[in-house]
Amino acid sequence: MKVEKELSEMSLNELWELFPIFLVEHNDKWDAFYSEMEAKLQYILPQHSIKRISHIGSTAVPGIWAKDIVDVLVEISTDSNIECIAQLIERSGLLRMSTEDRRISLNSGYTKNGFADKVFHIHLRYVGDNDELYFRDYLKDHPQIAKEYETLKLGLWKQFEHNRDAYTEAKTKFIRKWTAIAKSDYAGRY
Repeated sequence: MKVEKELSEMSLNELWELFPIFLVEHNDKWDAFYSEMEAKLQYILPQHSIKRISHIGSTAVPGIWAKDIVDVLVEISTDSNIECIAQLIERSGLLRMSTEDRRISLNSGYTKNGFADKVFHIHLRYVGDNDELYFRDYLKDHPQIAKEYETLKLGLWKQFEHNRDAYTEAKTKFIRKWTAIAKSDYAGRY
């Protein structure tokens, strides 16, 4: 009898094989999925800690292909304890992906059999650490740039299908360029 490993026991390469990069056409269901997760987070987190919850990433940009994963940015007040907030989210069933200085990432929808029907990445940050909002807004306001981003991602997809870090790194220059322009154009928006 084969004993299956828990996700926490798998190597990075095993995880990348189980959860490859894959892109799909834009789907309006992502807005509904985001709304469900936003409501869940508002229910489980102390209201005084939440400064903003936002749908970010390519699933928040109409008309472009994206990974079938809804990214949610949770900005909390600077006087909140990010570790305590992360633990509340974990107790609601999400798993921690990473912990960095002043940033914690969590997810749901990853199973031993691959992706579930609904997959989320929760980006927990202090208020103001929100470059993704500027990038999202710029892509929404500039469909031609959004299509360039889509073309870039489609070109990288198969090349880095089983290497999420390389896929992300290959998009970084494009994202940084347009985020900087967005932050200049939209100064003071967030």
